[in-house]
Amino acid sequence: MTKRYQPPFTLTPTIVTLVEKISEALGRLSVLGENTKTLRLRRANRIRTIQASLAIEGNTLSLEQITAVLDGKRVLAPAKDLQEVRNALLAYEKLPSWNPYLLSDLLTAHQVLMTGLLDNPGNFRSTGVGIMKGEQVIHLAPPVDRVPFLIKELLAWLKTTKDHPLISASVFHYEFEFIHPFPDGNGRMGRLWQTLILAQWNPLLAYIPVESMIHDHQTEYYQAINQSTSKADSAVFIEFILKMIHDSVKESSHVSEKTSEKTSEKILCKIGENNAITIAELALQMGLTTRSIERNLKVLQQLNKLIRVGPAKGGHWELREDSHGH
Repeated sequence: MTKRYQPPFTLTPTIVTLVEKISEALGRLSVLGENTKTLRLRRANRIRTIQASLAIEGNTLSLEQITAVLDGKRVLAPAKDLQEVRNALLAYEKLPSWNPYLLSDLLTAHQVLMTGLLDNPGNFRSTGVGIMKGEQVIHLAPPVDRVPFLIKELLAWLKTTKDHPLISASVFHYEFEFIHPFPDGNGRMGRLWQTLILAQWNPLLAYIPVESMIHDHQTEYYQAINQSTSKADSAVFIEFILKMIHDSVKESSHVSEKTSEKTSEKILCKIGENNAITIAELALQMGLTTRSIERNLKVLQQLNKLIRVGPAKGGHWELREDSHGH
């Protein structure tokens, strides 16, 4: 029986700690709930993700321009940049339909990302490739005839590994960049597939713009890839990516907490105007689900800002004196 491929990486204390911190931060984020504002935030985050991932590769379109493209408006920009944006918007829209372990889906994703940009999108490279920095070759990718085998091995490992998805997604990202399987689009494909792997583990990660954080630390991103290659151990890259994920989740939690605070203030204000208002009426007036209203009311009662007097039906709310709902 042939031994399965095992990508070389060291499980460092930093990696273990970051996995724990990310899991905790995602737990806090999930209890904040979902309303119309967080749905708008998801759309904005998706646009940030696409803008950042493409900007890493030299695309010039701004967040406002990508929003306009998404809304079907005319945008004055280089044709190549517009094509990259349209492709990426479609790819991230199709993300939930792809299986991270299937080679056919990986090739389809590349075809979607690179249509109109390459002669044969969705096909592995047919020539050798080296990554240049000025006149210096900083990475010589594996020989072209090894590419299909290496990618199949990597996908097989991804499917069977017992490593935490946060770790396996980071390992996959690095190994994919090392193999460099396509003539172009490898960076954006690696980031897209990492998002797919993470979203299968926790759907919240489909809408957290990790790519934006990577773009802000682009030099460190490439340094982490190069250091991992020189050490033949991707721990440096895993630590870097996990830090980017952790910081992105924390940033999203902060935004959601601010949104939740504003929601609570509005609920207190509505009750101040009409203390007999029902949960259904609050939900209708504020554009939220009844579940979201119930969750906020429970928190406000726990914070001693609000009390319920009388039965659930026929009773009324009373604001505490220290409440800011007046």
